[in-house]
Amino acid sequence: MSYADKVFIDNVTDIMENGVWDTDLDVRPKWEDGTPAHTVKKFCIVNRYDLSKEFPILTIRRTFIKSAAQELLWIWQKKSNKISELESHIWDQWADENGTIGKAYGYQLGVKHKYKEGMFDQVDRVLYDLKYNKASRRIITNIYNHADLSEMALYPCAYSMTFNVSGNRLCAILNQRSNDMLVANNWNVAQYALLVMMFAQVSGLEAGEFVHVIADAHIYDRHIPIVKKIIQNEPKPAPKLILDPDIKDFYQFSKNSFRLENYEYYDLDEKIPVAE
Repeated sequence: MSYADKVFIDNVTDIMENGVWDTDLDVRPKWEDGTPAHTVKKFCIVNRYDLSKEFPILTIRRTFIKSAAQELLWIWQKKSNKISELESHIWDQWADENGTIGKAYGYQLGVKHKYKEGMFDQVDRVLYDLKYNKASRRIITNIYNHADLSEMALYPCAYSMTFNVSGNRLCAILNQRSNDMLVANNWNVAQYALLVMMFAQVSGLEAGEFVHVIADAHIYDRHIPIVKKIIQNEPKPAPKLILDPDIKDFYQFSKNSFRLENYEYYDLDEKIPVAE
């Protein structure tokens, strides 16, 4: 069984059996028909994945890793907010009249800041520290910029990364304020596990532990039957993710710079409604 399968099954089962419903509250999200989109949730779920053992991807439901990687690189490598630079259409509904998502996600990572060593954006600062300041306890990115929230199409969900070098292993914590467990959970886990692996490779390190901290881990009311169906699937062994070993520059990675070996999965044959 993929460890990611076990974590997901445990998480969603706990949420459905022991979670708190928000049906007595006036909620912001709505379904396409205008009905309030209520959720059942657990507060502060913490999941730990050892990337030296296996890549954390679901087998009980397919995760489209190439698309997930392309979105990750759009944010972290291109530092873009333009939906025309993203191959998928997952951000289209949030685009403004200029075809951007405002000052969100990649935009925040690309803003340069003054440090005593010079001017860096947040991504380049991480790469600099992983090369020259491996003992640092200050290797952090944060895109939840209160000054720019009013100009963001969507407040960042996965908003902060803390990197830490332990021996020759690069470990990291992803802080996420909110996570739609059906739509986005393993998508985000796979993305940021891949990011840790890429940063480790270009920094001469091994990928270590990836910790995912979710403040509000929730399942929407109309997603419950789909989640119950998915967790009935028999988990498969975890596939192996292989990065192109010749890439030593983070900006040379593409969605084709890696492959999954022996990825067995179940396709989901129904459309998932998305609350807005």
